[in-house]
Amino acid sequence: MSERINKRWRLAAYPEGMVDESAFQYMEAPVLPPQEGQVLVKVIWLSLDPYMRGRMSPMKSYVEPMKVGQTITGQSVAEVIESRHPGFQKGDLALAFTGWQSYAVMAGDELEKIALRPAKASYALGVLGMPGLTAYFGLLEVGKIKEGETVLVSGAAGAVGSAAGQIARIKGCKAIGVAGSDEKTEWLTKGLGFDAAVNYKAHADLREALSGLCPNGIDVYFDNVGGAVSDAAIGLINQKARIVVCGQIAHYNAKNPPRGPRILASLLINRARAEGFIVYDFQSRFKAALVELQRWMSEGRLKTKETVVEGIENAPKAFLGLFEGANTGKLLVKVGDIE
Repeated sequence: MSERINKRWRLAAYPEGMVDESAFQYMEAPVLPPQEGQVLVKVIWLSLDPYMRGRMSPMKSYVEPMKVGQTITGQSVAEVIESRHPGFQKGDLALAFTGWQSYAVMAGDELEKIALRPAKASYALGVLGMPGLTAYFGLLEVGKIKEGETVLVSGAAGAVGSAAGQIARIKGCKAIGVAGSDEKTEWLTKGLGFDAAVNYKAHADLREALSGLCPNGIDVYFDNVGGAVSDAAIGLINQKARIVVCGQIAHYNAKNPPRGPRILASLLINRARAEGFIVYDFQSRFKAALVELQRWMSEGRLKTKETVVEGIENAPKAFLGLFEGANTGKLLVKVGDIE
């Protein structure tokens, strides 16, 4: 057998403003064998997510920033190639934070076995993983949606947003999506069952466009993007509305984020609530939530779409595409094949 070579990307420098490929450095090195208590895994699927941009900054956040020289962070579905841990054997599939690389040696307690069939294993990074769980807890626990309410979702064609709108529909709500192209809005309405969707790039006055789709106002706003979309949405919230702050991708690459409308007056007037959350706050309840998400999928009520980029070499370019709206649904890198 030829020597295995690990291909990986590490952080070359903290980017200022819009991230570009100069932030990433490509490396190759021989794969090392696992030691006692460790496993060697081969990365099959790598997840690319907007939160990674925040970790490429030394600024304080809810998790520690990456260090210059560190392998770029990221969760993956990986296959156990060699095990010196009693809980794993060759051929097991597992979730792991391997980062952007093709192989990794990890402690056994850093991996979580997954029971999905190999053909569906990528779902553990999407609708049956962190994005799906984010939509689930964001809507049901933070947003506390009620049947008959109007739910607006920004970034609705992404991994989290597409799940959020479908869960709103499952719970008897009216789901309205905001996305960045006519193709995406058509997928939301015709493919996923959103009641309506709007291409924010096609409207000079987004608030006016949203008011036509939400004639009775907005009860729950699931915010994935911030920026001008959120400015428009907050002007249409109802009394006792809930604003679920999940992401702010419009600001992630801004050196000096523009100052939008101050929202506290809207919250006061409408006795509304805005709350940020991190999905891992609900980690003790993940298993029960996944049972429900899987049931909805098996019933055909929850659907997913994946944008797949081939090869770890193309991870930086694919990641940059997140901020240009290049993906529909979950963005993944296909790193390797199951042995």
